[in-house]
Amino acid sequence: MTTKLLIVAYSWSGNTATMATALQKVTGADRIDLTVAADTFSTDMYATSDIANQQLASGNMPALTNATPDLAQYQTILVGGPVWSAKVATPVRTFLSQLSDYHGTVMPFYTDAGTPGSYEVDFDDLVTAANVKPGIGLSSGQLASAATILRSWWEKAK
Repeated sequence: MTTKLLIVAYSWSGNTATMATALQKVTGADRIDLTVAADTFSTDMYATSDIANQQLASGNMPALTNATPDLAQYQTILVGGPVWSAKVATPVRTFLSQLSDYHGTVMPFYTDAGTPGSYEVDFDDLVTAANVKPGIGLSSGQLASAATILRSWWEKAK
């Protein structure tokens, strides 16, 4: 039986979307791009960081504007997003909160501006029922080589 894979990604700047596209080509996974209301975040990186920090402080995560399929049909879910202040981006946190009854495997992938900090620890703390495997992060400078890097990572990870 073939393992059924799903890629779920949120991209603020387009970098995570680029990585998700490359990962989809490597894995052949189904894909969903998470979306939030257009006025949720600023186009300015620093203003968006402030908004996300306010969301984290209040616990009021942004609502997703798209539906997700029945996740139980997937053995593995690859979850991608940008690193925001060394943490999981708030729209990805919203999605991860939906995994409380998911018992498959979850693997993070992420884009950062140079240092992911404690991203994977934060990610792991947010996923309570599923088996979390180590993920992969790329900086914007690595995106041109994403296919090669992700192929190598996926061969070892699966």
